[in-house]
Amino acid sequence: MIQLTDISKKFGTHLAVADMNMTLTPGKVMGLIGQNGAGKTTTFRMILNFIQPSSGRILWDNHPITQLDKQRIGFLPEERGLYQKRTVEEQVLYFAELHGMSRADAKSSLIQWMKRLDVVGKPTDKVQTLSKGNAQKVQMIASLIFEPDFIILDEPFSGLDPVNTSLMMSEIIRMRDNGAMIIFSSHDMSNVTKISDDLTMLKNGKTVLQGPVQNIREQFGRTRVYVESPTTATELAAIEGVATVTKQGTGFDLILSDEAAGRRVFDLVTRNGYIPAFSQQPPTLDDIFRQEVAIHD
Repeated sequence: MIQLTDISKKFGTHLAVADMNMTLTPGKVMGLIGQNGAGKTTTFRMILNFIQPSSGRILWDNHPITQLDKQRIGFLPEERGLYQKRTVEEQVLYFAELHGMSRADAKSSLIQWMKRLDVVGKPTDKVQTLSKGNAQKVQMIASLIFEPDFIILDEPFSGLDPVNTSLMMSEIIRMRDNGAMIIFSSHDMSNVTKISDDLTMLKNGKTVLQGPVQNIREQFGRTRVYVESPTTATELAAIEGVATVTKQGTGFDLILSDEAAGRRVFDLVTRNGYIPAFSQQPPTLDDIFRQEVAIHD
């Protein structure tokens, strides 16, 4: 278990991270979100001991993170850093050996990783011959091939298409299920929703929301309704507690000012019996992010 207790970081007069508390546990994924400059990368750098907190403590199993502990950490930085004129194999094996993996095991594992991530290329190819997406997957392999106990991923899906994003997400889930502690940042709220067990939302260095993803969504109430029905937008908008009605494909998205209005909506749209779709949900993480962070900056 890794615990961050009352962590703060100042750069001159700028408070980059303020009184952060966070617990990371084996077999769980923590999503760290916030606007640009919110303190996400600074948090990662403090955990890795690249920079020192101005105050507070970071402990792994009740002791400060040691150089030996760092061999158990896999880190994928936002700024990718592969040597373009070196081969895939040369670079991945180098990082694997740095983290205590034998060269023979790393060579065998590299082939399996490249298959699972569908890397188009061979271990003997130079990085400069790979597409941007394939190079990004190789960088992830270099960060994770030694099966770390603790994984830090800074914007791991940036620039990837949906297919490759799904492949990388599958590997993250596999490692979580094998007991790794994982923390990652992303600006794509749908990705955060898919693989995060817990969430920490930062705004200007301060923690504004924290907890299990579904619990955070539920605390905002089930104020989003999608419905497909012959009912008109005018009829829906006239229901007490319906704040907005927006046409969405063959149906309507409704935002409720009172989640109890959902029953009134349901009664109206089903008055003649069967309808193709009715769903009442909490706001999405994207909705919550815009409400809590983006709009009020």
